[in-house]
Amino acid sequence: MKKTSTRLADGRELVYYDLRDDTVRDAVDRRPLERTVTTSEIRQDPLLGDSVAIASHRQGRTYHPPANECPLCPSQGERLSEIPDSSYDVVVFENRFPSLAGDSGRCEVVCFTSDHNASFAELTEEQVGLVLDAWTDRTSELSHLPSVDQVFCFENRGAEIGVTLGHPHGQIYAYPFTTPRTALMLRSLATHKEATGGENLFDAVLERELAGERVVLEGEHWVAFVPYAAHWPYEVHLYPKRRVPDLLGLDEAARTEFPQLYLELLRRFDRIFGEGEPPTPYIAAWHQAPFGTLDEFDGVSRDDFALHLELFTIRRTSGKLKFLAGSESGMNVFINDVPPERAAERLREVASS
Repeated sequence: MKKTSTRLADGRELVYYDLRDDTVRDAVDRRPLERTVTTSEIRQDPLLGDSVAIASHRQGRTYHPPANECPLCPSQGERLSEIPDSSYDVVVFENRFPSLAGDSGRCEVVCFTSDHNASFAELTEEQVGLVLDAWTDRTSELSHLPSVDQVFCFENRGAEIGVTLGHPHGQIYAYPFTTPRTALMLRSLATHKEATGGENLFDAVLERELAGERVVLEGEHWVAFVPYAAHWPYEVHLYPKRRVPDLLGLDEAARTEFPQLYLELLRRFDRIFGEGEPPTPYIAAWHQAPFGTLDEFDGVSRDDFALHLELFTIRRTSGKLKFLAGSESGMNVFINDVPPERAAERLREVASS
């Protein structure tokens, strides 16, 4: 992998990740852009204790542009985009309309390929390996920023999810705090560790799932399963078998095997609802240990956390979506219409091409 860092016309950082070491990236952003001005602010809810990002400047962000005006395609001639060069393998840049900025963290866009009409599932294993390298490098770089406590790499796929740019891409949020979902996991880790005399909860969950009926895919270094208490109709968790706290902890063997298993999983997701159905909308979310202090979680260290990816769709059956209505949105109590065992069975029986 070759990494080349540059700056866009308004001062935002852009990083090329290339498969070839001899690739030269010297294109200049020719757009007449002014410095980006953001109004991002973090406010804490006094009753719930969680944090909310207030970012009114995002109202003006790019919304469903035609393909020939996509800001994530490479620049061609006088059609200038966010990527100055005329081609790229993988590129990461600071979001022009970030939810988090400055002392409130940072948001980045990850473009998986220059092919506007592709999807992550259509990438080669070599391309996915490069994306994994980019996620890992960005996790390392962002973790050193003084305003960053936790790094979250994710992909939203599909208009049903709320994606406003059709180009295959993901995002990275670097939060200035430990996110509520991660804090819940850390509290459960601490409680279980104390109650069992030191047993790791992630290890216990993984051991139970490996022995059960909800495993979807298994390799030498990774396993994918539908969790016992899945929140979503089709939800799969992908774990490395050797517990590591973050992407930086993966060894070469796990990094090599990941593209094969992840591509197979995404291709099966596209076949859940049968031939002729539109692509399955999904969210793919990496869960990594925070980089800040864990003092509030008694007896838990970063090494107790288990890196994993959670992949889920909001489609519950053909032509029908799972909406977060009263119970889910009002009380955060999910109701799942698809038994996890049936979801795992369905994901095992669909063959990818």
